[in-house]
Amino acid sequence: MEIRTATIADLAQIAAVEAECFPAAEAATKEEFEERIKYYGNHFWLMFEGEKLIAFVDGFVTDKPDLTDEMYERAEMHDENGAWQMIFGVNTIPAYRKHGYAGQLLQCAIEDARKQGRKGLVLTCKEKLIAYYAKFGFVNEGISESVHGNVIWYQMRYKF
Repeated sequence: MEIRTATIADLAQIAAVEAECFPAAEAATKEEFEERIKYYGNHFWLMFEGEKLIAFVDGFVTDKPDLTDEMYERAEMHDENGAWQMIFGVNTIPAYRKHGYAGQLLQCAIEDARKQGRKGLVLTCKEKLIAYYAKFGFVNEGISESVHGNVIWYQMRYKF
């Protein structure tokens, strides 16, 4: 398995994996990913089996401490010098789940954020995934203000 950051050449595969992993109301569009890659392709962690993208984690950096819905929509809000690494998506195509790939990518994101001098990482998840992210050191801060996809989200924070 190869792990690397994203380039625009990865756009089609990234959008396809997202569409396979999230319901339409929650999934980012190809156009949104194009903007994300443009502004912060170095904050995508992609895992390939050969030429096939099987999993990825993405998110931008900001000084704002909480993840907001606006962040998903406005890639230009990325601040390379920001204090917090936000995680917008943790994706593994269904046929490759339960092998620890998402965990490997989360560990890459955590290590990169640590090396870059961030305060930590923030993500939101559904209730059923709180225990999963807690295994990596993320702490549940309760229900998020996010209404993305008309779902109840919980904010999780990993502090250095």
